[in-house]
Amino acid sequence: MKFKELAIKNPGDLYFGTAPNPVKTPRGLVIGGGNIYPELNFTLPEMSINKTDYSAVLKQYREIVTGALDHAVHLYSDGIVLELETLIEMTQIPQMGIDIVKIMNEICEENFIKHGLKSEIRLTPNDLREFERPPKQRTTKLIEPMMELFERGALAGGNLLSIESTGGKEISDDALMMCDIKQFIFSQAVLGVRDMEMLWGKIVAIAKKTATIPGGDTACGFGNTAMVLAEKKYIPKVFAAVARIATVVRTLVAVEQGAKGPDKDCGYEGPFLKAITGIPISMEGKTSACAHLSPLGNVAAACADLWSNESVQNVKLLAGMAPTVYYEQLQYDTRLMNEAIKGGKQDILQLQKLFVNSDTFYDPQAFILSPKSVIEISKEIVKGENYIDATKRGCLKGLELIENAIMEGTLLRDEKEDVWIEMLKSDIASIPENESDFVELILPTIDQSKVILSEYGL
Repeated sequence: MKFKELAIKNPGDLYFGTAPNPVKTPRGLVIGGGNIYPELNFTLPEMSINKTDYSAVLKQYREIVTGALDHAVHLYSDGIVLELETLIEMTQIPQMGIDIVKIMNEICEENFIKHGLKSEIRLTPNDLREFERPPKQRTTKLIEPMMELFERGALAGGNLLSIESTGGKEISDDALMMCDIKQFIFSQAVLGVRDMEMLWGKIVAIAKKTATIPGGDTACGFGNTAMVLAEKKYIPKVFAAVARIATVVRTLVAVEQGAKGPDKDCGYEGPFLKAITGIPISMEGKTSACAHLSPLGNVAAACADLWSNESVQNVKLLAGMAPTVYYEQLQYDTRLMNEAIKGGKQDILQLQKLFVNSDTFYDPQAFILSPKSVIEISKEIVKGENYIDATKRGCLKGLELIENAIMEGTLLRDEKEDVWIEMLKSDIASIPENESDFVELILPTIDQSKVILSEYGL
């Protein structure tokens, strides 16, 4: 554990638009420097992606970015980040992803020169290793096109590098369905941490080589999977809340390896990273409903530095194409937050209080994302002697806060979930902090044919 104390020690200092370690981009966006900007995330409509339809794919991205930036100029935008989350084919064939980045960057540069609109591209190749079972996290050839896309895509104009990495997912999926918190923490604090060290060492090296910014990772495939399962009532909400906390330490490793932020939006561990490391963060909330439902619509904005949506398809709505429509929603949200920033800290904290209080009573997943909860949990995480200890401490503190809030009446009680709080506390407390002992404990409980431990250096 590199970080031993918090960069932000008080809840009153953890708010939107400002981070202790802001990031300045090549076109002059200062993320975390006193303004909050929209980050637009988009994807293709249902269509085939192959060499035959390649020109149609490029045309789609040209239209998406042109439409969004034209509207940004119309709405007097101060700046925008555009995220290219590549689809599988665009990473398998890196040239495809690179060509899309080039087209996007040409439009960004044209608007910068013509209108002074500051925009940047976040390049997020997908983790191809997920599609090999059991995954060969280190020795697979699938990592080669990922790294090629990172490097050549960075040179083409992808100035923020990110990924939704999937190390440990071969264990976490079953752990979530079976509500096995020990296995889930193993997937994060052992497998996830080890994979992040390897993967982010490579990404940061590419960022240095290409003079770009290593943004950050996200535990979307872990924390958001838990959230969606809880939304469907397949697993308890309190389990999903604890699982979210358990993802923090594995994502923190990206920053230990040199990631500068803004971290990627869709894992919601960003507030903890901001408190611990001071990096700026991207968050998504109510405008992510195009891709998934959540109980975090407003509280997610409490300390965001970029305000994002989720992948919205380029389909026609009554007002226009969906990405442009969603950009407008993001722009109005950030305009409101920036007005609060102009008014000073009193206005910031008043608006933040409304964001927080409108969500945190109803769901423990929202409750743990309040600035007060984030600081209390983060304080415990940095006390950890190692990654397992840090994860245990954070999860146990989260459960303590949830239990106290239920007793005080500040968090809605769901009697069906009462039993889970004690079960989770007991299971987490019984996890050994020594990694070898933890591995020995977990191996007999999992399907060992699904994981190759040597691929994690074990």
